[in-house]
Amino acid sequence: MKMGKLGYNSDNGRYGILVCDLWELDGFRCGDTLEVWDRDTEQWIPTRMEMRWKNEWYLVGTPYSGTALEGLKVRVK
Repeated sequence: MKMGKLGYNSDNGRYGILVCDLWELDGFRCGDTLEVWDRDTEQWIPTRMEMRWKNEWYLVGTPYSGTALEGLKVRVK
């Protein structure tokens, strides 16, 4: 299990997982699955990474998109 914070990787134009400012996973692709920590309900929410037609990344079934993805606590198997 890899866990860290989402960060935008300007080298490849994708969001990836950062651990101590180092890339644990350098970029998600559309359809990749992950879990995001919901601060309100204090539980992990299964989701997947997708991109809108305006090149805006978002997490399916969550309110998180665009720059709001930055710094979210996530994990992947």
